[in-house]
Amino acid sequence: MSDLPIRCATLSDIGTVLQFWREAAEGTSITDDHDGVARLITRDPGALLLAERDGLVVGTVIAGFDGWRCSAYRLAVHPDHRRQGVATALLEAAEQRFAELGGRRVDAMVLEANERAHHVWAAAGYHREDHWRRWVKRL
Repeated sequence: MSDLPIRCATLSDIGTVLQFWREAAEGTSITDDHDGVARLITRDPGALLLAERDGLVVGTVIAGFDGWRCSAYRLAVHPDHRRQGVATALLEAAEQRFAELGGRRVDAMVLEANERAHHVWAAAGYHREDHWRRWVKRL
């Protein structure tokens, strides 16, 4: 495990997280707003993990568990802090959380066009399952 400080986000972090995602995350989501992040933190206070250096957020991952599946979303590292072990530390923290909750497998949402991310996930021991497709519907 890394010595990089990783903590759970609180409601007071929402503005910082949204700004961080605008700078560091690939793509956007319909829930990338104050209310969406507030619902996440309120429903599952341990899900949104933040990596920090010198008091600044340098990485995030959402480690969601619904009692059946472990899902990883929004793994993002600030461009100035990439290739320094931040993603690895965040994934280790997420996997530890999942194990403590009784999870047995992690599904990760990774943009098809984000080839840099493919390398990160593969290096962490994840593999692509081509026989699945994601189906979505906006509510």
